[in-house]
Amino acid sequence: MGIAANFVNAIATLLNAVLTLMFWAILIRALMSWVSPDPSNPLVRGLIQATDPILRPAQRIIPPLGGLDLSPLVVLLAIEFLRIFLVNSLQQLAYGM
Repeated sequence: MGIAANFVNAIATLLNAVLTLMFWAILIRALMSWVSPDPSNPLVRGLIQATDPILRPAQRIIPPLGGLDLSPLVVLLAIEFLRIFLVNSLQQLAYGM
């Protein structure tokens, strides 16, 4: 593999790590909403601040269904789609170089 292929492969690996981290952060936030954690806890505040920019657009589009917020599920599916599609496409591009 050449330098360009290694660069594209590194981008694919980094993108995979970022998307996986986002997936787990949103999943943990969704699970935490079931137990009503202390909102003054720094970990809870940090998790909310990290995931709000990702969840807010989906929450504006998808209304709560009977008090149940389905936006994390939609965002998790979108992240998983991006992870599979983009990372695999970039890796195939890198190996084709």
